[in-house]
Amino acid sequence: MQPFVSTVTNKLDAKGRVSIPAPFRQILAAQNTPGVYCFPSFASPAIECFGHALITEVTARLDSLDPFFSEEHDARAHAILSQSQLLSLDDEGRVTLPEALITHAHVGERVTFVGMGRKFQMWDPERFAPVERARLDLARKSRS
Repeated sequence: MQPFVSTVTNKLDAKGRVSIPAPFRQILAAQNTPGVYCFPSFASPAIECFGHALITEVTARLDSLDPFFSEEHDARAHAILSQSQLLSLDDEGRVTLPEALITHAHVGERVTFVGMGRKFQMWDPERFAPVERARLDLARKSRS
């Protein structure tokens, strides 16, 4: 499975549409995803994004839990599945971000796409800058 890699910043138009980077769209298409799954990040003011492969993994893990008598099942299903939305791509490779996701990520006129392997994130570029520095610093420290 090809990973989501690189960091790209695109404009968000007045209608809340943003173009998904072409390499990301190719990966989503290879996974037979008719758009992109998105939900508000639990850890950051960002939007978590992924394709069919990752949602299949999530549901497979949930299948190991009893759907009627497992609080863990319900918590995980609620946190990911009930919060996720499948955003359709238009003919130009754009998605329309729902207002709730724009508000959660504090996105303004631009959106930064951050490739993270099996998923990618959407960030407001100014909010992402210090996070990027902190992540790189942590990576440098953890290698020693």
